[in-house]
Amino acid sequence: MPAPRTKLPSFIWLIFLGLFLVTALGLFGGGSGGGVTAIPYSQFQTYLEQGKVKQVTVSGDTIRGTLTEAMSDGHTGFTTVQVPPDLAATLSKYKVEYGAVSTGGPLATLLSWVLPPLLFVGVWMLASRAMTGGGFGGGRGGFAGGLFSIGRSRAKLVTPETEVQVTFEDVAGVDEAKAELHEIVDFLKRPDEFGRLGAHIPRGILLVGPPGTGKTLLARAVAGEAGVPFYSTNGAEFVEMFVGVGAARVRDLFEQARSTAPCIIFIDELDALGRARGVSPVTGQDEKEQTLNQLLAEMDGFDRSVAIVVLAATNRPEILDPALLRAGRFDRQVLVDRPDKKGRVDVLRIHLAKLKLAPDVSLDDIAGLTPGFTGADLANLANEAAVLATRRGAESIAMQDFTGAVERIVAGLEKKSRILIPKERRIVAYHEMGHALVALAIPGTDPIQKVSIIPRGIGALGYTLQRPVDDRFLMGRQELEDKMAVLLGGRAAEMLLGDDVSTGAADDLAKATDIARGMVLRFGMDAKLGPVAWDTEPGHFLEQQQGAYWRPRRFSDETAHEIDRAVRARLEGALDRAVGILRANRDALDAGAGALLARETLSAEDLPAVRGEEGRTVSPESA
Repeated sequence: MPAPRTKLPSFIWLIFLGLFLVTALGLFGGGSGGGVTAIPYSQFQTYLEQGKVKQVTVSGDTIRGTLTEAMSDGHTGFTTVQVPPDLAATLSKYKVEYGAVSTGGPLATLLSWVLPPLLFVGVWMLASRAMTGGGFGGGRGGFAGGLFSIGRSRAKLVTPETEVQVTFEDVAGVDEAKAELHEIVDFLKRPDEFGRLGAHIPRGILLVGPPGTGKTLLARAVAGEAGVPFYSTNGAEFVEMFVGVGAARVRDLFEQARSTAPCIIFIDELDALGRARGVSPVTGQDEKEQTLNQLLAEMDGFDRSVAIVVLAATNRPEILDPALLRAGRFDRQVLVDRPDKKGRVDVLRIHLAKLKLAPDVSLDDIAGLTPGFTGADLANLANEAAVLATRRGAESIAMQDFTGAVERIVAGLEKKSRILIPKERRIVAYHEMGHALVALAIPGTDPIQKVSIIPRGIGALGYTLQRPVDDRFLMGRQELEDKMAVLLGGRAAEMLLGDDVSTGAADDLAKATDIARGMVLRFGMDAKLGPVAWDTEPGHFLEQQQGAYWRPRRFSDETAHEIDRAVRARLEGALDRAVGILRANRDALDAGAGALLARETLSAEDLPAVRGEEGRTVSPESA
């Protein structure tokens, strides 16, 4: 275990300060600054003959004194160097008051030569310690830990004696990943039991998943459960401007781990360290590649008898070097995905345990309102609901606070100061009611939760909130077409008001276009183009950044023309469908828009009944 760093005692600082002040006064106290002018000895003789010297002090070979009147530079003090043997007689002759100051003897002379270099060395050591994290004590944090500690690992060590607040009981919604890591903890605690059939401990486990799903939390839980030393670091901490530093830190980390085995090494944000080699055309990547090569060598050089597990986390596995992912290094890759509805209920149960809830709060209803939320999103939701309840002066957190928190996170903050003119409010009301009524008329779409024309976020002048009934992992062609029709319901409602459509449907058009292009390019859902995946380039992990990369096309100009025609046809068909639904329910559209203008926000129960596509009347209660 590394030796603890010692803090420099305060009296040492006082000694340094005192020596500095003594040296400064000794060296610079009689300098030529502060109203004192250095003059040649001949000038001093001239002032004596003119009777202008008032008093003189002799110190060593230096003469300091004052004049009866100021010199041309305005100073009355002077200093000169040269003390002749008959100086006392000369001063007595001109009736000048004079005296002598002791120079302090050999010790003072020695200190005047020795202290300045010592001060410079001390300042240099302080600066190097501040830059590199070194210390003044012994061991790894001692004087050798100054500039020379730059190649030492900065991993934080958590020992079994350290009180860790997070355990597996604090992790929910990722049962499979938790079970996998629980097995590793048991392997480290009872290696003989697991090795009785010849099994050996995995060398590395890579936690993969979107941001906020609990990868780092799982690692902290492992630290709390393992009962072995746990080294925690970040991929970015290995990279420095000096060549070779990253590789040295990797070596030092694994040397520490071997000395304390069995243990666990956790590297967060592995993509900062393990990016694929040779991908970037930019030169100057040697330092990163050396660091990665050293990590590969250390993991490949594990002795199977040494119980060291490397645990890493990333949300960008597609950019990692393939050598990291091969068997023998990161043997297992564990997906830490967004929780399903049951998982969200378990996560909410943990985050809401310390909150004071009203009787109407239902974890199932909150989980139904939050499809796609990660564990971090749910923690933020709980905090936002508590803030809303506190703001309105309530004694407990009610269901309305959670609904408001979902709207705050999904749609953004209410912009009550954004006042719309009557014409814009009318357009927004018809636009949002168009979304709601088209969704109500098409069977199988997500139920409407709320419709509002209160501006939110950066550019949203209104919003229609839909709540999925179940978590969905597959979508059919009909469902995608229904989704496009609902998205274009706002533009369809504006078209029924007149030919002058607004810019309010910009985001809806972009989303509908993405769906149409996906159906044609990726899912093979166009009959004329056939079951061909025209877009075959791999995207970002779990499509977190759609459209983030430019992709070269792999088809002819004629095929590109057919693709554009197919996408346009699907969008036009969805728009015509939405216009037909709203035209058949024009009375309901007018009534719903009027109610929305009067009340600004409508719940699902306040929406008017519509004539559905199947020919029957659909009310919000029956939807």
